[in-house]
Amino acid sequence: MIRPALTEVGIFLIPFAVYALFLVATRSGLVAQASWPMHVIAKLVLGSLMLVVVSFILLAHFSGASPNSTYIPAHIENGKFVPGVEK
Repeated sequence: MIRPALTEVGIFLIPFAVYALFLVATRSGLVAQASWPMHVIAKLVLGSLMLVVVSFILLAHFSGASPNSTYIPAHIENGKFVPGVEK
């Protein structure tokens, strides 16, 4: 469960990292407060939230089994554990 959460946090941080790389490339002062005005931070947050929403939609649409598949849960056969499968 931690991996999907960290993936979404990473996706959220992408626009901030790109902007930081832009500041480094233009030598504008990465840690200068003037380089991070409130309207830029607001745009970065909105862009980040849009990326996260799109990633949630893509994850829901393209992950998992096909809609017509049948799940056979894990069970014990002849004393041996048989993991669940989708057919």
